[in-house]
Amino acid sequence: MNYAETCEYLFNQMPMFERQGASGYKEGLTNTLALDEHFGHPHKAYVTIHVGGTNGKGSVSHTIASILQESGYRVGLYTSPHLVDFRERIRVNGTPISERYVVDFVEQEKAFFEPLHPSFFEVTTAMAFKYFKDMNVDIAIIEVGLGGRLDCTNIITPIVSVITNISYDHTQFLGNTLAEIAAEKAGIIKKGVPVVIGENNDETRPVFEAKAKEMEAPIVFAEDNPEFTSAEPTSEGGMLYHTPCFGDITGDLGGLYQQKNLNTVFFALAEIAKKGFLCACKDEVNKAKCLSELLQGIAHVKDNTGLMGRWQVIQNAPKVVCDTGHNVGGWQYISAQLSNVRCQTMHIVFGMVDDKDVNGVLELLPKDAKYYFTKADSHRAINETILCELASKHGLTGNAYPSVLEAYNAALSVASHNDFIFVGGSSYVVGDFLKNCV
Repeated sequence: MNYAETCEYLFNQMPMFERQGASGYKEGLTNTLALDEHFGHPHKAYVTIHVGGTNGKGSVSHTIASILQESGYRVGLYTSPHLVDFRERIRVNGTPISERYVVDFVEQEKAFFEPLHPSFFEVTTAMAFKYFKDMNVDIAIIEVGLGGRLDCTNIITPIVSVITNISYDHTQFLGNTLAEIAAEKAGIIKKGVPVVIGENNDETRPVFEAKAKEMEAPIVFAEDNPEFTSAEPTSEGGMLYHTPCFGDITGDLGGLYQQKNLNTVFFALAEIAKKGFLCACKDEVNKAKCLSELLQGIAHVKDNTGLMGRWQVIQNAPKVVCDTGHNVGGWQYISAQLSNVRCQTMHIVFGMVDDKDVNGVLELLPKDAKYYFTKADSHRAINETILCELASKHGLTGNAYPSVLEAYNAALSVASHNDFIFVGGSSYVVGDFLKNCV
């Protein structure tokens, strides 16, 4: 098989939640443990950091990886989903896994894993863990796929666990209350391993405290002592953060939600430093070096790690932005940011998948925009006509288009230089956009 054929095999011959939904989700660690045993427990060859939560996992994971890279470490990064190419999921110092490695892994190992009938994510996780060992990484940032307790990444024992936040998502698997969802996410808390909680509320905090106490794990709530006083978007599409300790910090990731993410990162870095990584900061020279690496890591996340789709500015005149926010928790921030956009006319290319709170998100969308309802190339995508009809009940007006390319071209064809085009609603919509329109 060549690389394209191998990807086709991985996507279509194995259960894949991202394409199939519930029928593609495999709960439990049986297959993961069998694969781990087969490959000789590769994740034990390097240090790991585990990042879970509902929103912000990707931004937090990539930012930590970027800072560690600037500090001179060889860093593995495992995230999901990919937007354009499967290889985005598995990186070392920002460089995606090679096509040859992917092909060889599948050809050489499928005789073992096929009888297990593993999911796509189980095989991909095994590939990532083995690849990081083969590439001699110092440390790997591992993003949880779905949930935490039964996620197949949860065989690792990290030096630090991070849970970004809890909101309603994947309720068919994780529970119908924030406390139930938090309990599943808290499953990544390991005995004696410090855990950083990015955001919490009255429902989730007791869950995290109880689990941390049970596991004798030191727990830090990042919101209790925020590092940032305020933040605002920059003209380049990033964010400018104001801090009492470090002055102004510029980050290249856009989106108002990045202030919460970066605050979580700061507290995670403090715990990582206690484990012997990053600068010791014992004298003025080391302090200056540590601060420089920190600032460079925050300023160059996209260049260092390849992250896409976080309030990503594609062009100006008309300004085009895409964002992967796909649930109510994410759209609370995106909607606020859209309300601050100054333009002649706002055009929104929008699609969602069928396991989200569609009405909850639609209610957050600006009423005065022109809409181009569409669907991504995914079996889980909501039909564009149905989405258009649902949106009309929320006071949103627009037309339906069968593909992201057609929807975007329709918006671009009528947009003036002073207009604003937003593309989003689903990671898969953004993926189709970046693949076919940029």
